[in-house]
Amino acid sequence: MNRINRIFIMIQKKIKNMKVIILGSKGMLGKALQKEFSDFEIFCFDKEDLDITNENNLKEKIKEIRPEVVINATAINAVDKIEIEASFYKLAEEINGTVVGKLAEICKDLDIILVHYSSDYVFKGDNSAGYKEDVYIDPINKYGETKVLGEKLLKLTTDKFYLIRLSRLFGLAGESAMTKKSFVDIMLDLVINKNKKELDLVDDEKSCPTYAPDLAKFTRKLIEEKKPFGIYHGANSGVCTWYEFAKEIFKIKNLAVKCNPVPADKFPRPAKRPNFSELINTKVDKQRNWQEALREYLENN
Repeated sequence: MNRINRIFIMIQKKIKNMKVIILGSKGMLGKALQKEFSDFEIFCFDKEDLDITNENNLKEKIKEIRPEVVINATAINAVDKIEIEASFYKLAEEINGTVVGKLAEICKDLDIILVHYSSDYVFKGDNSAGYKEDVYIDPINKYGETKVLGEKLLKLTTDKFYLIRLSRLFGLAGESAMTKKSFVDIMLDLVINKNKKELDLVDDEKSCPTYAPDLAKFTRKLIEEKKPFGIYHGANSGVCTWYEFAKEIFKIKNLAVKCNPVPADKFPRPAKRPNFSELINTKVDKQRNWQEALREYLENN
């Protein structure tokens, strides 16, 4: 074995021995992260295991483990409930915003890398050219405001961070009580279990679907390859409306469903949505297209 191969093996062993904390481990993304990092020394916590709003307990747990990386996959993302319920907005502001700042402070003090996830909802959604990583953020709903708060506190508090934005997450359902069904599973439930033969689907809101296992792989790649700290867009490549997304789901599953394209205002909702929020990845290799990722999910689950 030559010297270069020995060095490579030593580096790989060091990486695999890395301690990683995953917060929000029972959510959809959290479960994908557990699987992706299963060959690392991982420590998984969800709501019932660790109250992340208790700063002292959070700090003590992180100090006790002394990980190289903390991955924060926690979030409150019930967009409409956040918009209309003051108490729920306050909770989202704490989890999506204040706690991120506290985590960043703890990680900075202990020299730990912090990975945090944000959303396309930090953008106004009026740019048909899409959004690169470092453009101006300007949310149009309260959920977006809470995610912006988290981003700002993260950037103000520590330099050793990966801030990864995503949109329209889908994948295997999480086990957490707070986990929502993905759009993909909602569509399949409507047609397979509720026998819907015709659906009206919004055709004037475009963004990028994100496959949870692909996002977990994207996260690992940033860490393993020691990419520069900063903001990254981790959604799958390509953009679609909800109508186009649903059509592709039914095509892959060979389901006969009449899909009617309709404007978003046919379904009035408390919170405004961005009309066009494509997340453009300019910093690393692009993710595979969303159609390929969707096919993998539907053919294997």
